[in-house]
Amino acid sequence: MTIEVRPFSVACNIQCLYCYQNPQRDAANASAPYDLVQIKKAVEAEGGAFTLFGGEPLLLPLKDLEDLWSWGYRRFGRNSVQTNGTLISDEHIAMFRKYQVHVGISLDGPGELNDVRWHGSLSKTRESTARSESSLERLCREGFRPSLIVTLHRGNAAGEKLPALLQWIRDLNSLGLQAFRLHLLESESLEIRAGLGLSEGENIRALLAFLALTREIPGLEIDLFKDMRQLLLGVDKGVGCVWGACDPYTTSAVRGIEGQGQRSNCGRTNKDGIDFVKATEPGFERYVALYHTPQDAGGCKDCRFFLMCKGQCPGTAIDGDWRNRTEHCEVWKSVFKVLESDLATQGIEPLSLSSNRQEIECQAVARWSEGKYVSLTDLLANTVASQSNRNI
Repeated sequence: MTIEVRPFSVACNIQCLYCYQNPQRDAANASAPYDLVQIKKAVEAEGGAFTLFGGEPLLLPLKDLEDLWSWGYRRFGRNSVQTNGTLISDEHIAMFRKYQVHVGISLDGPGELNDVRWHGSLSKTRESTARSESSLERLCREGFRPSLIVTLHRGNAAGEKLPALLQWIRDLNSLGLQAFRLHLLESESLEIRAGLGLSEGENIRALLAFLALTREIPGLEIDLFKDMRQLLLGVDKGVGCVWGACDPYTTSAVRGIEGQGQRSNCGRTNKDGIDFVKATEPGFERYVALYHTPQDAGGCKDCRFFLMCKGQCPGTAIDGDWRNRTEHCEVWKSVFKVLESDLATQGIEPLSLSSNRQEIECQAVARWSEGKYVSLTDLLANTVASQSNRNI
């Protein structure tokens, strides 16, 4: 579970053209006064360490940042922030060190590869990108072990731009950066999707190129591929929330806390520009329906990767309708197939090819039908135990 604290809601100092939070900005729900006392109470109620999030969280005044992080360090022993990196100063660096703040940077590449993270004009955008690059490199040099999120789009991963992006990752890895996360573009704007979105084939090409890079560089960790391998082995502990049977009305894996301490959901499921009240209990109707619905009708019926993927994130569902499977279905299938083949070549049977798969699927659907969460790891263990008992 990730606790995201958003004091300024989705307010940001730059204007990424594709940002999934733009519906909230368009609806004028970008910022409101915040109350640190109420935020802390809400974090206490959630019961764990938090990530400072946005928008851009470093818009928060330094004194309020120190207030939150000093409290977080005393209470939980650590802190975290996800930032575009443009505002990081010497004062921020000092607080990162003092209060054990893990820093995640969102950046789509060097120079022109990051132009879609727009800052009003091309010159300002390039200046902002240079500041983000400098901050990221400084954090690496000073031993902070930051992480990086890269969104793939036409501006950084199409045609001859992809080799430049891969080389940038090599260069960052040589500086000590090891933790990378890849996102496929998500936008509610048809114009942005048409102009910046990669085709199905281009997304597959880009992801397989990054997969090859992890084989080229020992120790390079791209969590997407690590998660997918684990899922094929029937291990879902610690994998990303996009594979986790998420209810878009309560997003159990992401517990949002807004400026007045009110609860909110993961912004990726927010298609209407409104932070709806968070449901108290998760439901799994989406996954029961996807299991039974034919693929040509937006479902996942008879897909051998269903247990691993579960239709993927509802925030990326076909037509923006969470009841459908992800619009990137064929992309994920293609990557799963490559990883599946790798395991089979090593003499390891992936869950997708197991004779137990359908039995495990039925168990999962039965639990979801009862409104209960069930882990893939437990399902697999129960099946093995049940078979052992039958053989006695």
